[in-house]
Amino acid sequence: MADGAGAVEALVKAFAGRPVFVTGHTGFKGSWLSLWLARLGARVHGYALPPPTTPALFELAGVQALLASHTLGDIAALVPDGVPTRLTLALQAAQPQVLFHLAAQPLVRASYRAPLVTWQTNVLGTVAVLEAARRCPSLRAIVVVTSDKCYENREWDWGYREIDPLGGFDPYSASKAATELAVQSARRSFFADGNALIASARAGNVIGGGDFAADRLLPDAYRAVAAGDVLRIRSPHATRPWQHVLDCLHGYLLLAARLLDGDELCATAFNFGPAASDNRPVGELLSALQTYWPELRWQSEASRDAAHEAGFLYLDASRAQRQLGWQPRWPLAKALERTARWYRSLLVDAQCAARACAADLDAFCAGEH
Repeated sequence: MADGAGAVEALVKAFAGRPVFVTGHTGFKGSWLSLWLARLGARVHGYALPPPTTPALFELAGVQALLASHTLGDIAALVPDGVPTRLTLALQAAQPQVLFHLAAQPLVRASYRAPLVTWQTNVLGTVAVLEAARRCPSLRAIVVVTSDKCYENREWDWGYREIDPLGGFDPYSASKAATELAVQSARRSFFADGNALIASARAGNVIGGGDFAADRLLPDAYRAVAAGDVLRIRSPHATRPWQHVLDCLHGYLLLAARLLDGDELCATAFNFGPAASDNRPVGELLSALQTYWPELRWQSEASRDAAHEAGFLYLDASRAQRQLGWQPRWPLAKALERTARWYRSLLVDAQCAARACAADLDAFCAGEH
């Protein structure tokens, strides 16, 4: 994978002036992706529910001002004949060549509280997006973002590959496995002519500035520091594949670029995960984070919540490395440093989000390691 100027030029060539449609653009990943696409010169059209948190990166970083269009809507809302009319009209008005589908219910613990909403949004919502997409002849590339949790987790010590069985204990994980099946079915049933190529992207546990979701480690750390509290951790030994948001988004962009080039071998599933050395327990990650964020204090405590969560999870990203030339650029230490810097800046200056995002993008695109 080319670093620095060469990699930037390749992405600019792929996306500059190109109409791109992003579902879930008001969320954490969607906001970062919209910022990056706008920087590359793409004409970004967004479709999503209102920002899911307060505060929200979408608002703090002024993402809406960078968009060609911004439509609020529920991807899972269907009319009686099963066609998502509002979403279809938004796609047809934008006439995009690329579709990134990120809209989702993204939280494991929330899926226990609202399983029906989770299944409706993640599975039926994806089917609705693909139904709208096949009525949009301008599309050439579709990237559906799912999750590393789509695999049947057997607590293996090695990374899951794209050919391993899909599954899921909790409603969120199971819904993401079902989403993968829906993508496979649509690819074979409705997009076999190759006019639009579809791939799915399965990323590890993503960190980065601007995430404010409930029950996520770094947002919880930010809230604890802001309140002067101790961060309390349920499962310090749970091990996850941690990576910076820009690393996984870089993979999504490279994948979409290959689909635009008509590479049918890339119309499949891809894992995007960190090096094996960055698959760390929660407690180790927090201790490392304190190097860059000394104000953070944490302790583990038993939880009365018996909701099941996987103890060990790791992805094998060799397919992305081999076929896309993708490599994780920021090791965990750098990802933690940049994330801590982002949140610490926000605690000092509530107006700094756009500058902080630009600084992270500058550093990443310059090839900083």
